[in-house]
Amino acid sequence: MCGIAGVMFKHGSTGLGTGQALIDMLDGCQHSGPDSTGFALYEDVEPGKLRLRFLVEEENGASEGVGHNSGVEAAIEDIRTTLEDHGAEIVDAEHVGNSYRVVVRFSGDVQKLTYDMEHAATLISIGESLDIRKDVGGAHDVDDVFRVREVQGTHGLGHVRLATESEVKPEAAHPFWATGFTDIAIVHNGQITNYWKMRRRLERRGFEFHTDNDSELIAVYLADKLANEVPLEDALKTSIDDLDGTFSFLVSTKDEIGYAKDHLAAKPMIMYENDDLIAIASEEVSLNRLFPGRALDTREPPPGSYGTWSRLT
Repeated sequence: MCGIAGVMFKHGSTGLGTGQALIDMLDGCQHSGPDSTGFALYEDVEPGKLRLRFLVEEENGASEGVGHNSGVEAAIEDIRTTLEDHGAEIVDAEHVGNSYRVVVRFSGDVQKLTYDMEHAATLISIGESLDIRKDVGGAHDVDDVFRVREVQGTHGLGHVRLATESEVKPEAAHPFWATGFTDIAIVHNGQITNYWKMRRRLERRGFEFHTDNDSELIAVYLADKLANEVPLEDALKTSIDDLDGTFSFLVSTKDEIGYAKDHLAAKPMIMYENDDLIAIASEEVSLNRLFPGRALDTREPPPGSYGTWSRLT
């Protein structure tokens, strides 16, 4: 069983930042998913700019007879060239760990840009606010490389993964973003049994998928609803009937965080809310890490339930 976590500071984080909160929560449930860890982090929007993060060392590593650094440098050059071809102006860039993060000014077709970028390197997130950081290992391992604890932010999701159906590698780790859309991420515990039926239905409408992970399907399904002006809460409601299987998942957008549980409720979820934040996780120990030594008035969402919260301005 994997572990999921989400937190939103309703008035913006003060003191304990989003990054540190998620590290603490995931550290509490790391036993549920020792193979890999990831974070979807949301910070203040910079108008007219997009944040993109790529994996540049797994699928784009060195080929025979070519040095490792040369392979990474070639992947980064492909990324930069493709961005320039789409009229994206690079204003900041950083190569850290297994990833290459870039900030661009861009006003074109985001879906076309993201689909074309996949031919240059593995794109793991894009958004005005969203940045996904993930790798093999535990929460503190990922933090050591990507400085997650430094992110104040407003809200975010976290995931610890126990690999059962695919390899232990960064691109298989959660969170997943909604391929072709901005600022939508998901973490998921469970299995969608009508995955291929739902995927083919979306592919016939022109959507692309770049993994075989059912969490990516959930993200694209919800993003499609949002793009058609369906409120997130309504999209979560329909997802419970449209998606078959056993699942508990969290979704985040630029301004909201939400959850859904299937009708069987076989996958655990527990939440705590006060005037300042909403925190949701697979296990109560994750919530206790935010408030050590305090007895919390937590609740478990019932089967077939869903809900959303928005940032307050």
